[in-house]
Amino acid sequence: MELIQYRCTIFRFSDRTPGSGNYALQSRVYKAWQAPDKNMLIDLEKSTADILLEADICIVGAGAAGVALARDLMHAGRDVCLLEGGGMDYEERTQSLFDGKNIGMEYYDLDHSRLRFFGGTTNIWGGRSVPLDPIDFEKRDWVPHSGWPITMDDLQKYYRIAHDSLELGEYDYEAGIWEKLRLNPIAFDPEEILTRFWRFDDLAERFNSRRSDDLVDAKNVRIVLHANTVGLEATENASGITRLDALSLNGRKLQVKARHYILACGAIENARLLLASNSVEANGIGNQYDQLGRYFMEHPHGRVAHIETGDPAAFWALYRKRYPESGVPLAPALVMPPSLQERLGVLNSAATFKLQKDPSKGATLSKRAYLNLKHALSPTKSGRRLWQVWRGSQDFLQRHVSMPLLRFGVKVNRMGLYVMARAEQAPNPDSRVRLSNDRDALGSPRADLDWRLSALDKETMLQFGETLRREFDRLGLGKVTTYEWLQDGTPDWPVDASVGNHPIGGYHHMGTTRMSTSARYGVVDANCTVHGYHNLHIAGSSVFTTGGWANPTLTLLALTHRLGDHLNNLLEK
Repeated sequence: MELIQYRCTIFRFSDRTPGSGNYALQSRVYKAWQAPDKNMLIDLEKSTADILLEADICIVGAGAAGVALARDLMHAGRDVCLLEGGGMDYEERTQSLFDGKNIGMEYYDLDHSRLRFFGGTTNIWGGRSVPLDPIDFEKRDWVPHSGWPITMDDLQKYYRIAHDSLELGEYDYEAGIWEKLRLNPIAFDPEEILTRFWRFDDLAERFNSRRSDDLVDAKNVRIVLHANTVGLEATENASGITRLDALSLNGRKLQVKARHYILACGAIENARLLLASNSVEANGIGNQYDQLGRYFMEHPHGRVAHIETGDPAAFWALYRKRYPESGVPLAPALVMPPSLQERLGVLNSAATFKLQKDPSKGATLSKRAYLNLKHALSPTKSGRRLWQVWRGSQDFLQRHVSMPLLRFGVKVNRMGLYVMARAEQAPNPDSRVRLSNDRDALGSPRADLDWRLSALDKETMLQFGETLRREFDRLGLGKVTTYEWLQDGTPDWPVDASVGNHPIGGYHHMGTTRMSTSARYGVVDANCTVHGYHNLHIAGSSVFTTGGWANPTLTLLALTHRLGDHLNNLLEK
């Protein structure tokens, strides 16, 4: 088998002249890729030979974490190889590599809950951003398996870097935003209910290939498309990684030898790759204490309570998404203060108000049509464009529908006010990713997801509803009635399409390679380095020890920028 070998220096075509010793190799590179001098973009499927590539850093996965880390290391002058299993846009054949089974609670199809092409799942991200709370990093005696080995202070600098990279405006997520918006919120007792705000990244597909020319054109970054990682080879003493193996669907092979390797493929895929890389450690890399793949977390969604009040439209209008004349869109979230969480022994969850028809009659015709279209429509460029148009139309309505018209619609359509959960899931070692007996088109074992919730998750939302009930009674605002499913004695959550566009959870995959003080309790250390492996690191929300209620993207970016600094320090030694 012919082998084309790419070294960092060889890739700098402009550094070579026809008289240099590597000119013949350069000619073969041009023939294989037909790429101009400045272009470091490689498609493994189009290669005429197998490839060996060497670099300082090899990053697996070109989603938000992989792209952000590649940029940080590119600017630091490191030689970077960025591998993407898909192409520059959606391809059904490649996407099918994400097929897997849900063997636990009902969940989205695994090939629908993540995307395998440049930019990853952020290609359909709604932009909702907020940091975790300080309590999320703390050891909470009433929350089993809680406590990160880092604190909020360790991430604060990197939160601001991530915030600015998403162009989220002023770094402020607190209740003082009400005053800046010149609005008077409900006068909840701050010892019972607080408000925090989401900020929205308004730029569609920020990490997509069409917004990544800086990486494509950089002379110290090589992007390899259709490079599906199938295994990592560990040293005999399981202390490091010696190489990475990847395949294209047409059988072309890639080997990468790097000083450091970073997996940035998401919580399900990161766990699958490490579990499947078992030539040295029988249970998978970094899994000497059976922690790998465990503690899979989501943000479960559900209807918590019904509010009977004289003017439901006014509550919804006050707590809807806002569009300041200058600045990014904002939306308030209701949360319980840390002191109350401790007193009640509950999790750090959030809730919002929703105006809708009686949910007992099922989802509306328009909602069912949207969900059916979303399920049937592939996330191609045109499909994503339709989704963005739909989002834009919803934003337009929220901006411009007047209160008289809204109240008329509420009266005619008999709409009511409901409390919707955006819940924290307690870390659960039995909620996990496993290797399947089924294999994909590359011969690798697929991932099965055994998602499980616990009694604490439901108890939290019951207590949240009861807290709102007490506050509505105290303020004379109306009657709050919690739903019976919260007290049915099981850990299961009902799946109800009328809850919203994401009726099960937020597509937020967290855990499976959790951060911990030692390998007995997790997979990576405080620097996102796999315990026991000096040159293997994990980027993304799979390292989360707990998930809080905050959408994970801002935090995973902050952790990624912190990892970039750590890698630069290691490379300078």
